[in-house]
Amino acid sequence: MSSVEFVHRVKWLLGAVPIALLSTLAVAQDEAKPKAEGPKRPAIYDPKADARAQVATATARARRDNSRVLLMFGYNGCGWCHKLHELFGKNAEIAKLIRDEYVFVMVDIESPHADELLLEGKQALANDELQKGVGFPFLEVLDGAGKVVTAQRTDPLEEGDHHDPNRVKEFLARWVSEPRDAQEVLGGSLARATSDDKRLLLHFGAPWCGWCHRLDDFLSLEEIASILTRDYLDVKIDVDRMKNGKEVLAKYRSEHSAGIPWCAILDAGGKVLATSDGPKGNIGYPAQPEEIEHFLAMLEKTRRRIEPEQLDRIKVLLQEAAVRIKEGLRPVQP
Repeated sequence: MSSVEFVHRVKWLLGAVPIALLSTLAVAQDEAKPKAEGPKRPAIYDPKADARAQVATATARARRDNSRVLLMFGYNGCGWCHKLHELFGKNAEIAKLIRDEYVFVMVDIESPHADELLLEGKQALANDELQKGVGFPFLEVLDGAGKVVTAQRTDPLEEGDHHDPNRVKEFLARWVSEPRDAQEVLGGSLARATSDDKRLLLHFGAPWCGWCHRLDDFLSLEEIASILTRDYLDVKIDVDRMKNGKEVLAKYRSEHSAGIPWCAILDAGGKVLATSDGPKGNIGYPAQPEEIEHFLAMLEKTRRRIEPEQLDRIKVLLQEAAVRIKEGLRPVQP
């Protein structure tokens, strides 16, 4: 029945009724109709993910990269959570800041152990901030040890019906890690290599380089790390985030080589024993058969304690990873 038909039916039943009342009845009848739902927002949180496990993985990467962990607490039905998540992805400056300086983790407030992490963040708030109440999204910044560096209510980052990009960017920029000096990292690693009687597996990368992240993750796998640590110290130089990163890369890499990731194996005195420059140039992350063979040749040439069967195991894991890459599957996480 249309609203017009409804009005006439009521008029027929009730007789003379004020037009205003009839109009109200018609509107009420329309509002009672089921309304077509708008497009559903995509899920940005996983309520089944173990929050502690998420943080453990993130802090391990943050320790390795000298970065921070950014936790964003919320839930899929939270409109402001979607707005902030969208800003993180669409604002180029903010997206770069998060990509370069943070390991970003979305924590659903109903997920296992989320309440514990949220409590730790609340305890980092000043009393006056805590008394204002904690809504969502809520942000926490952790260091590589998992310690809360700061926590932030997002109400102060809002402007009208959106988050102010400048306020968000200012908050994120304020809590980045102090950059390391690549020359100091290298010098300290060589000194340790001398005392530990090991060599350096030196690899260069940058936050924007997907293949660099693949190499970092592969070298961080527990099984791989347990083999390589017999002979090598794993040392990463970030050419973008570290001071003098590009200068250290230029010191060891030939001007005829290019691309990252780029690797070199050094002895404790800093002498280059092998590099990732193969017959066709820098192999980068070893994904193709010839690249895998060259990487294994680097290890074969410089190993002292690693056993042949352990090299074979590295080869198998590289080949399995290559299959996953080819099939578009997610890499195995460290």
